[in-house]
Amino acid sequence: MIQAAQVASKFTLFTHHAKTFPNLVTALRNSMLRTGVFKNEKTAEEQVVQVLNFDIHLTKDFRGKRYVERITECIPVEEKNEYTFDHRNEKTLEGKFDKFFDNATHYFTKITDRQLYKHRNILEYVDGEYIITNPITDTNIKEMRENMDETDLEAFDKFIEKHWGNVRKKETV
Repeated sequence: MIQAAQVASKFTLFTHHAKTFPNLVTALRNSMLRTGVFKNEKTAEEQVVQVLNFDIHLTKDFRGKRYVERITECIPVEEKNEYTFDHRNEKTLEGKFDKFFDNATHYFTKITDRQLYKHRNILEYVDGEYIITNPITDTNIKEMRENMDETDLEAFDKFIEKHWGNVRKKETV
C-alpha cells in the first residue's frame, strides 16, 4: 500500500483501526519492518510519513452511529542543516571545542531522536458539530488545487477564505 501510494496513483485510500494518528504511523512502520524490506525503523517511518497526507478518522458512538471524528494532516518535518562552521573564527581552543560540541549535539540529536513528522487536526467533531481547528498546510493546499477543475477551485478558495481568511490566487495548473 505504501509503495503504491508513492508511485502508482494520485491518491490512495485504505482503512485502518488505529486509535490515534501516531498509532497509525507506528502500525504502518511496523508492518513495513515485518516484511523484511526495511531494517531501520526511521527509514520505514520516513516512507510512511511521505505518503500519509490526511487521516480521516471515523468512529461509532454507543448508538451505532458512525461519523467522522477528526481529519488529521500529516506534516513531514524537513531536515535542516543546523551545523555551524563558526569554529574557524574562534581564537581559542576552548572556543573551538564549544563549537565542536554544539555540532556534535545537533548530530546526535538528529541521529537518535529525530522527529520525522508533526500532525494536527484540521477538523474535529465536538458536541454534535464540526469545528475547523487548524489550517491545511500550503503544500497540501497547492497539491489539492492542482487536481481541481475551475468550479471546485472556486468553492475551495471560498472555503479557505471563510475558515482561514487567506484567499489564494488561482495558480496555473
